[in-house]
Amino acid sequence: MTGNDLRQLLLDKWGRSYDVQLRRTQGKIFFLVMWKYLEQMSFPLSEAEYLAHLTEVANHLQAWGSVEQVALSVQQTRDRPRLGKAVSIPLELGERASEWLLEDF
Repeated sequence: MTGNDLRQLLLDKWGRSYDVQLRRTQGKIFFLVMWKYLEQMSFPLSEAEYLAHLTEVANHLQAWGSVEQVALSVQQTRDRPRLGKAVSIPLELGERASEWLLEDF
């Protein structure tokens, strides 16, 4: 998965280029689809910065083997990102989870 693939996944689902984040909480890692999106005038990143950020997130998902899980979860969710509420997808990292929990991203 590339940054462009990730953007297309978001556009196909919700019609907007939403911001995504990876967060570590309570010993788990979550893929979050935030409520801000590139097409907003107030979005803090340029298109190039946004795509660079998505590429970085996609690289993490590739390394963790979580691409299919995230793609399927996004396609199947009924949730929508809305002000103050992200779509939260817990990542299953399996036996190697502790390796990634030590890394700062």
